[in-house]
Amino acid sequence: MKIRSAEITMSAVNKSQYPDEGIPEIALVGRSNVGKSSIVNTLLNRRNFARTSQTPGKTRTINFYLINKEFFFVDLPGYGYAKIAKSEKEKWGKIMERYLADREELCTIFLLVDIRHEPSNDDVIMYDWIKHFGYNCVVIATKADKISRGQYQKHINIIRKKLQLEPDEKIIPISSLKKTGVEEVWNEIVHQYHENGYDVTVD
Repeated sequence: MKIRSAEITMSAVNKSQYPDEGIPEIALVGRSNVGKSSIVNTLLNRRNFARTSQTPGKTRTINFYLINKEFFFVDLPGYGYAKIAKSEKEKWGKIMERYLADREELCTIFLLVDIRHEPSNDDVIMYDWIKHFGYNCVVIATKADKISRGQYQKHINIIRKKLQLEPDEKIIPISSLKKTGVEEVWNEIVHQYHENGYDVTVD
């Protein structure tokens, strides 16, 4: 994928703030420390495009990144940070539910999990939520450089079992450090847009 342009168009909390141009979206979601910002930067070949919050778990906005003026990456708030108060978790839930409930432009959700560890209960809840709202789910296993390639399948099997993925749902290992998996993720992005009837340029 050739990235000709990438811009942060808005950070939204309420539905009225979402883009309304009808441009297709792929959303990325995961735990607060899963490396989501690093993955976005790696996919876009930008160093500091998506910035990590200085206070983990405190970001409560949905960030819309317009790529090549053709489609959005939607950066959903991270979850699972232990020190967050119950009231903050409730705010997160309301923001997420508003977005997921009836977002026609949303084609697919990429659920990011750390390849080194069994998915948390929060990851399971997030996966179940994605399926409840009727979206396709692709699992992106981050920090793949932290284990050897020979261990990939073992950890992929653990993730698949814990989340109880459907047989056709994919798990793609990716590393921001070594750039492994980047092409596979881009191929999946294009595939998902095409599956949803959108023509996205690949080069």
